[in-house]
Amino acid sequence: MKRELHGSKEIVPHIESNQFTLYVNQEYESYASHWHSELEIIMPLENGYTVILENVTYQLEPFDILIIPSGVSHELIAPPTGRRIILLVRHHIVQEVNGFDSVYNRFFPCALFLHTENETEHRKMVSLLKTAMEEYSARQPLWEASIHGAMIRFFVIAGRIYINHTELKPMASPRRQRAYTETFFSVCTYINDHCSEKLTLEETARLAGFSRSQFIRLFKDYTGVSYYEYLTRQRLTKADILLGEPEYSITEIAMHSGFNSLSTFNRVFKSYHHCTPMEYRQHHRRDMPLREPGGEAKSG
Repeated sequence: MKRELHGSKEIVPHIESNQFTLYVNQEYESYASHWHSELEIIMPLENGYTVILENVTYQLEPFDILIIPSGVSHELIAPPTGRRIILLVRHHIVQEVNGFDSVYNRFFPCALFLHTENETEHRKMVSLLKTAMEEYSARQPLWEASIHGAMIRFFVIAGRIYINHTELKPMASPRRQRAYTETFFSVCTYINDHCSEKLTLEETARLAGFSRSQFIRLFKDYTGVSYYEYLTRQRLTKADILLGEPEYSITEIAMHSGFNSLSTFNRVFKSYHHCTPMEYRQHHRRDMPLREPGGEAKSG
């Protein structure tokens, strides 16, 4: 697998695609802790694979699926023999799945889908990754659109698995559970649309129709994070996008993303991405799509 590291940040070459890069990797080669701006999806096909995130070791078996969000440092350890799909996806594809942001926060630091759980949905996810592998290798007309559609469906299924296993009130009836889910789906959509504005917890709780204390508890049950952490991540996502637009200064990006000062923006950004906004922008420019002759899917 061809990789380019700048410190711990990995620069991912997107061959003939602005959306994703896929490897069918079978090398006995491990990779030290690193991160990148893409989401990473790993699925062993033959033998296992080891991934270490935040000092937690995940031993993947064939057809287990691990999703690593952008900006999360991870280490990869390969067995002597084996084969696995490694797919890197630009974050904008996730944003096309309307409402997925309300679930995405539960994917940190990773989301593990075991082949022994949710078997019907899991088989569909495996099939979609195999479709992406086949399309990426064959490069038939509209191959990129085919993979794009497969990944949208993949994230819809992954999101539904998390939503369906979120219990907002243990004693609530299924009907009440659905009502809570719909409410917090709408709340998250509202936050996503207005994250650059001055939003307060009290105001958002009032819009949702809950008291402050009820809202705090139910919001974390639904998203897996506190209200302010969710709001911060949405602002950082907006900043990530704007950093790819050279006409905006770092100060302008901080203001447009909802941060009240440049120093706060720099501090929060570095705590999440392990680099400054300027360093991130420089990496983003080097991370533009690279075209290589032949267009074959890389392996190993």
